[in-house]
Order: sequence, then structure tokens, then C-alpha cells
Amino acid sequence: MPERRRNSPDHNRGWTVTSTESTFADTQSENGQTRLSLSTDAARNLSTTTKTPPQMQSITSRWLLRLLPWVQVSGGVYRVNRRLTYTFGDGRITFSNTGSDIRVVPAELGELAPLREFDDTSVLAALAERFTQREYEPGDAIVTAGEPADHVVLIAHGKVSRIGAGKYGDETVLGVLADGDHFGAPVFLGAEANWDFTAKALTACTVLTLSRSAVREVIGQSDALRDHLAWVAIHSSREQNAHGEAEVSLSSGHEGEPDLPGTFVDYEQEPREYELSVAQTVLRVHSRVADLYNKPMDQVEQQLRLTIHELREEQERELVNNPDFGLLHNADLRQRIHTRAGAPTPDDMDELLSLVWKEPGFFLAHPRAISAFGRECSRRGLYPQSVDFGGHHVPAWRGVPIFPCNKIPMSGHRTTSIMLMRTGEAAQGVVGLHQTGIPDEYEPGLSVRFMNINEKAIISYLVSAYYSAAVLVPDALAILDNVETGRED
Repeated sequence: MPERRRNSPDHNRGWTVTSTESTFADTQSENGQTRLSLSTDAARNLSTTTKTPPQMQSITSRWLLRLLPWVQVSGGVYRVNRRLTYTFGDGRITFSNTGSDIRVVPAELGELAPLREFDDTSVLAALAERFTQREYEPGDAIVTAGEPADHVVLIAHGKVSRIGAGKYGDETVLGVLADGDHFGAPVFLGAEANWDFTAKALTACTVLTLSRSAVREVIGQSDALRDHLAWVAIHSSREQNAHGEAEVSLSSGHEGEPDLPGTFVDYEQEPREYELSVAQTVLRVHSRVADLYNKPMDQVEQQLRLTIHELREEQERELVNNPDFGLLHNADLRQRIHTRAGAPTPDDMDELLSLVWKEPGFFLAHPRAISAFGRECSRRGLYPQSVDFGGHHVPAWRGVPIFPCNKIPMSGHRTTSIMLMRTGEAAQGVVGLHQTGIPDEYEPGLSVRFMNINEKAIISYLVSAYYSAAVLVPDALAILDNVETGRED
């Protein structure tokens, strides 16, 4: 419909006022009544908007960064000196498969204790060819206590329970083994004994076995392997304490004037050194933005704040997952256990506490793992008390707090890990490493360095965070693996 205009002369001012039906409609409310006051939409043009700083969903509590004691590393390198420990391998083994046919990777046999540091690939290949693949159903016995321990067993896939006899003849679960674990390696050293436990399949399992006769056949064909095993037999018989460290000779409870033993404490010849890692990015801000749009919030400061949050998130992710210094990869394999039934139970958490029993500091778990543990406690009628930590009510087990960390990976099958650690140099625990006092330091261990202004008037800042982590002794960190978070019984 064409717009109708109404002109009315203003005799006092000598000009004409023009109005339209649309303008008249703006003065009416929704029910057709004439508006008696200024609308909120129009009033908002004169008001000041209250703004929040930029929000970012990826920011987390970063408990690991807050809980680790940070050690100053002035030279950029942190060396961990330890007593000499005799270790000949206790790692996990990797397999390859073609369809349903599974084979051990020959070089991976070096993870067996007697074959550690033996690198003759042709001999290892000859051993790998002689392994036999076997399948077991849940409940089947892979080996039985009391039978001759005359073969090596490698677990390619599945979960196996080690069961021993209790004091009164009842069965006791000694531990759980899973993919990559093994037992029976003393066969390589000619040991003749019986199994002191029963290995029972908890799930469908695929294992590879190597008989004593096959081992002897390969040893008879290789002088290098025979000499290596003889060297291992001699060195493994040296006196060691329960932790594999060279024994210190002492005398106690004696009377009179006997000759006292002489001794010394030997050290590792090649202690591990940790170099500080770095997370970096170049922040770019246009000079016009930095100059003109700084009220009420400084644009550069807000850009820096969000960028630093992302760097700190990446720092925590690296402290957990980095293959060189990340905690998940640096836990001693003897300090790694598996869940008994899949979901994390109070029994599993107690097992972790038995591994880090000297001043345990805290558990670190994925939020879903904490939820799964809560369900298991509720199922048993247990309601663990929380502890107060800096004003936060944190769930705990046996008085040890459980902190969430979404940086611990969750697999596609919804399995994850739970860590327990002791912290601090004085306690020979886990420590974070950083260097303070670096040039252009913005936060401890983090610098913001002006780089340049280019021909497009863009200002560049180099933002760098330096960090690492170290496990001072193996029993400072333990990990519960294969934690199922989606199982509903």
C-alpha cells in the first residue's frame, strides 16, 4: 500500500512537519494502545552495556599444575642421580597381526628380562618364529600352579588373573596381566621350577608360548645368545635389595669386637637428565586495535590472557602425555596394574595405594573415571568422605584426594587410567621443572617477548612456556590401567 503522508504547516517556524503511518505505529504498544513512555529498545541506545571479559570453554582447573611442587632448573637441565639398580628389562611386548594370525615383533623380545640388551636380530627372529599362538576362553587356565614352568607366555590380547594359594588354602588374586605382559622368562636361564600361581583368563585371550625345548634349540645354534645368558645369570645373582639396588653390607645385633663389613653405595653411571620442554606461539594484534579499542578492557591484555590459558592447558597435557617426560609414559612398568573387573573399584584403589604407600599425595583421574569409581562405591554401599582443599570439597579415598584431569586420555572403548603419586624432592617424589627469572617473564616460567611491528601495522609477541616433570624414584608414581568408565553391570 502506498505510503500516505500528512503535511502540517508550522506557522511559528515556517517549516512543514511530515509524519507517516509507520512512525505513528512505533508509538503504539503491541495491543494497539498508544505508548506513554520511551521504549526500552530506544533507551538502550543511550545506556552503557555491561560486558564480561572474553570467555573460553577450554579453560580447566589444571589441578596437576597447581599440585606439583615446581623446582627451579637454572641451567635448563635437571639430572636425577640414583643408586645403582640392576635391571634387565621388565617391559611390555608389541605384536603384529595379519588377520587372526598374531606374531611377536622380534626386536620386542628384548623387553624380556634375560634378553635385555641382546640385539642380534637373526637370533631374536629365530626365537620369534618358534612361538605358538593359543586361544583361551574366559575362565580357562593358561598355566596351573604346581605344573612345570617349562615355557614362556606372552599375552597378545586379553586380561589374565594371577591366582595363588592363600595361607589356609583359599585362592588369592596376586595381580592382573593384560596386553603386552608376560611370564615364564626364567626359562631362558635354564631355571627348572613349577608354577607358583595359576593364570586364569578373565576375558577371551590370545597368548603366544615358547617351549623350553625351542629355547634350548636356539641357544644351541647361537654362541652369542649362550654367552649373553651366561653374563645375565652371573649379574642377576649379585646381592640386591627388594628394589633391585646394589646391597649395602651392614652388621647388626652383634656383640664383642667382630670384624665389621666394609661397603659403599654405588651410583648409576649414566643418570637420566631432563631438559626443559617448551610450548610457544606468536600472538598478533593490529596496532589500530591496540590503540583505539582499549576501553573498558585492554585488548592486548585479553588476547594475552586467553593465549596463556591455552599454553597452560597444553603444558598440563604434555606433562601427562609427552612420550619423553609425560607421567603416563614414565611410570615404572612394575608400578602399573590393571583393574580386576574393568570398572575402578575400591580394591583397585587400595592396590594403587599399596604401590605408593610412602606418603601418597593425590590421585589424578579423568572425570568419567571418578564418576565410575563413585558408582562402584555406591554399589557396595560405601560413601567415601570428601576432603577440603583450599576451599574446594574434593572426593577422596582413604583420605587421599582424587582430583579431575581431562588430559588423561580416554580411548574409543571408554577406557582410561588413574594415577597416584607422591610429590616433592624431600619425599623423593614427582616434581615439576621450570626456570624463573627468564627475560621478559610474564608469569613464572612463561615469557611474553615483543618481536616487531610489520608493514601491515601488526604487532607480534612471542609467548613461551618452559617446563618438564621428573619422577625421582620409581615408587613415587603408580598407574591403574584399562579403567572402564562405561560398563554397566
